[in-house]
Amino acid sequence: MASSKNQEREAREARERLQRYNARQAVHTHQVKRRTRDNLFAIGAVVVVAALATVIQVFYFTTGPGAPTPTPSASASAPAGANVGDVPSPDASEYRTWTGQLDLNDIPLAFTLDGAAAPQAVAAFVTDVQSGYYVGKSCHRLVVAEGAGLIQCGSATGDGQSDPSYSYGPIENAPADELYVTGSIAIANNGSAYGQGRQFFIVVDDTTLPAGTSGGYTVIGTVTLGIEQLEAQIVSGGITPTGATDGAPAIPTTITGATVQ
Repeated sequence: MASSKNQEREAREARERLQRYNARQAVHTHQVKRRTRDNLFAIGAVVVVAALATVIQVFYFTTGPGAPTPTPSASASAPAGANVGDVPSPDASEYRTWTGQLDLNDIPLAFTLDGAAAPQAVAAFVTDVQSGYYVGKSCHRLVVAEGAGLIQCGSATGDGQSDPSYSYGPIENAPADELYVTGSIAIANNGSAYGQGRQFFIVVDDTTLPAGTSGGYTVIGTVTLGIEQLEAQIVSGGITPTGATDGAPAIPTTITGATVQ
């Protein structure tokens, strides 16, 4: 009998130990799951907060009060590669040959223009001649040097300054060898392909002009008659100051007439 009671007690104690063990395991499992859930919640909360912070920063620095105030760039009013002002369409050149006469101090210079080779520049020049722009404008610059000679005219201010309200491009019909032969009529520029304006020059002696950053100078036509008189009556007078090779003509020169057809 004693042996049977001992066995029952041991069995009961074993069941109680198993129950306590299972209870501890259940508590441990619950605690692990809870910690895992809490950790996931915390991580999620951090991610959400970080995302919100990023969104807020992006908004603040793009469309919100932190956005930089826009300021015009140096080229905002005249982007590279764009005409400025009332530049006529190349169609105004009619893509044909024009004839005309330009008078410098009443010296008649007959010329032809090539609207097929330089339609944009010829359109601009023809339009200015037809509007009467050139009459009364001075020829402010004369270049007389060994292997170079030209007279430049058409400045609105008479001193060769570029007109910021009027410019166009691109360069057309520039000689590939950079040689501008006697009689060539070409458009001056400010050093850029879209920096051409109303100023032009007439080559009075074969002249080599480096293309530079602009790509050269647009040749619009040729003086066909009168270069000799121009040289004899104006160019031969030299430059002010005496002995200079590039400056104002010693004989003040004005465009006294301009026609085209």
